[in-house]
Amino acid sequence: MTEIRELQEKAKQIRRLIVQMLAEAGSGHPGGSLSSADLITALFFSVLRHNPKEPSWPQRDRFHMSKGHCCPLWYAVLAESGYFPLERLLTLRKMGSMLQGHPDRRTPGVEVASGSLGQGLSVALGMSLAARIDKLDYRVYVLLGDGESQEGNVWEAAMAASHYACDNLCAIIDYNGFQIDGRTCDVMNLEPLAQKWQAFGWHTIEIDGHDMQQIVEAYKEAQGIKGKPSVIIARTIKGKGVSFMENVVDFHGRAPTKEEAQKALQELR
Repeated sequence: MTEIRELQEKAKQIRRLIVQMLAEAGSGHPGGSLSSADLITALFFSVLRHNPKEPSWPQRDRFHMSKGHCCPLWYAVLAESGYFPLERLLTLRKMGSMLQGHPDRRTPGVEVASGSLGQGLSVALGMSLAARIDKLDYRVYVLLGDGESQEGNVWEAAMAASHYACDNLCAIIDYNGFQIDGRTCDVMNLEPLAQKWQAFGWHTIEIDGHDMQQIVEAYKEAQGIKGKPSVIIARTIKGKGVSFMENVVDFHGRAPTKEEAQKALQELR
């Protein structure tokens, strides 16, 4: 329980950093960064085998953020983990910064550039197969959005991962119900999402993506699965933690103003 409470507090700190850096930048994507904050906080501070002092450590677990526009979350987690100083976060999206609007390998801890949606599961699949070829026992985690899960590339990679029995691969779906054009159920309905992943041969886990206990247990369950990849379908709230951003499609890609940021930080105290 102490660990769960610590992870909850860490996720709140990550959300504060997301708000601060986006307000300073004046652009970026708060909605999906906030909705998946609990998922990635738990991953980096409780599950992932990594070493900030040696980002290229061969035995490290791999993480890839397929929905690269939510990199403010990734940057905040990397800084809190010790990959680079916290003050660098305020350089987000500025000329010459190593923290661009979509992640690339200039940032310590970033494995592969991302941003073109629908490609991340294929990237993670390649990492998974490389572990087998290199005879290494690392695991691979990839965060996808529900909007990008409407793309065909995702399902081709899902079929291949099952075919090759990539049991060191775990996909995480941030199922917040929104994309840039509105509700995912209106743009292209994903349901029945769990049954689709099951039909593609994946071990499927459905959770509340803001319940830290469920998140940690889901990662542990995925680690124990043999012979098939795992997917965690996490029901989340877009803009989670900031009342006026929650389930508001405008905050998919609009940064808070300085005044909105102050209000948000009061709520995240």
